[in-house]
Amino acid sequence: MELLEIIMPVLAICVICLVFLLGWKESRKGERLPPGPSPLPIIGNLMHLNLKNIPASLSKLAQEYGPVYMVYVGPRPTVVLHGYEAVKEALIDQGDIFLGRGPFPIISDDQDGHGILFNNGETWKEMRRFSLVTLRNFGMGKRSIEERVQEEAQCLVEELRRTEAQPFDPSFILSSATCNVICSILFKERFQYRDEKFLFLMDLINTNFREINTPWIQIYNLWPKFIKHLPGKHRSFFKRNVAIKHFILQKVKEHQESLDHSNPQDYIDCFLTKMEQEKHNPMSDFHLENLVFCGSNLFVGGTETTSSTLRFSILLLMKHPEVQAKVHEEIDRVIGRSQSPSMTDKTKMPYTEAVLHEIQRYIKLFPCSVPHAVIRDTKFRQYVIPKGTTVLPLLSSVLDDCKEFPNPEKFDPGHFLDENGRLRKTNHFVPFSLGKRICIGEGLARMELFLFLTTILQNFSLKPLVEPKELQTQPVVPGLFNIPPPFKLCFIPRQKNFSLLTS
Repeated sequence: MELLEIIMPVLAICVICLVFLLGWKESRKGERLPPGPSPLPIIGNLMHLNLKNIPASLSKLAQEYGPVYMVYVGPRPTVVLHGYEAVKEALIDQGDIFLGRGPFPIISDDQDGHGILFNNGETWKEMRRFSLVTLRNFGMGKRSIEERVQEEAQCLVEELRRTEAQPFDPSFILSSATCNVICSILFKERFQYRDEKFLFLMDLINTNFREINTPWIQIYNLWPKFIKHLPGKHRSFFKRNVAIKHFILQKVKEHQESLDHSNPQDYIDCFLTKMEQEKHNPMSDFHLENLVFCGSNLFVGGTETTSSTLRFSILLLMKHPEVQAKVHEEIDRVIGRSQSPSMTDKTKMPYTEAVLHEIQRYIKLFPCSVPHAVIRDTKFRQYVIPKGTTVLPLLSSVLDDCKEFPNPEKFDPGHFLDENGRLRKTNHFVPFSLGKRICIGEGLARMELFLFLTTILQNFSLKPLVEPKELQTQPVVPGLFNIPPPFKLCFIPRQKNFSLLTS
């Protein structure tokens, strides 16, 4: 009797799996879906993925199934695009069809169809268009974004001087600098680096980004409808997001009390002015909820992505002191050490530009992109992709293309220099993705990376606490977002009155 009680459930599970597999294979025959490994009920192709390095797992599957294939992420079918041609064909050539945003439950569940990042349809178009125009025209004839970044870069240098060349973890201070830039854009305010409220906000953002690749959060992304009812780290993740949105809402209320519609000072002012203009339109997308979510999307995205790239930059320049020395030489020759770096210097500094490009290529901050989705049934190459299917463009496969970048596993600024030492442009440089869903903050991020890094290197030499060859540069846990490993260094001041003519 006991044996029968054991056998019956096992047989039932086997029958369910068999029925599922037969149905799955039959559906593939009828719909000409992309190829892929056979999934299991509930867990899908989880057994084919290494949760410690999902991008590497997806690249390995592409070797077997080709540049367009399908995996089941839990119960959810996902089409993976591997290599430049497949990614370009989807996001640019058929960009209007692959325009949808696929789910990333730990973030998208909290967005509720608002904001910029995980919105869709006309609402998304409206919010993105408004945000792009506002960022591009920011200041309404007043100080430019570049001036704000330059000012913050000088504040950053002063904070670094206070370390007095002692061992120091730069994570917090770099996040603070990039956060202050986005704060000045959103609500025309910057914080002192030791401000308690500022410290609290930085901790919220940093903690969520550290946890986004953890096993528990990945499990939530697989089965959100079930996991959300259980205790766990996902609840703390949501609470931190609520606290960030509450902070943005408080800033909105402050702006409502002092707003002059004829003279908007920042992003929130511009959005509130637009709300006033459309207050009699019941279908308007310009309402308080969208403002809070757009604000939080820009606030979080504009803080951690750029600061993480800067941390990786410092780490790689310490790992490769010969590269750091060449950047120092170019800064001294083009800018000197007395005047602040500006964007006009950029075109005269091809080596520094190549280094920045190579850093972004090498670290692959977003190796898997943020998920896309097709907005209708579509034929893609010889396959049919059903409406609403999640699509995952594997950006790491483009950034690691061995034909475009010889020895892609090696950090080499020469990947972006031609035979004459000029910056080499390539379509394979896609750290911000491609197409109509390309990162909205790309222009600001490029400006911050150039101005912050050149200002730091103009004033300091970066000295590691160990031999350069011992430094680890691989991300903590590769996933949706590559997080740099923790490290300390000494910022050694350089002579301010240096001159190439007198050296």
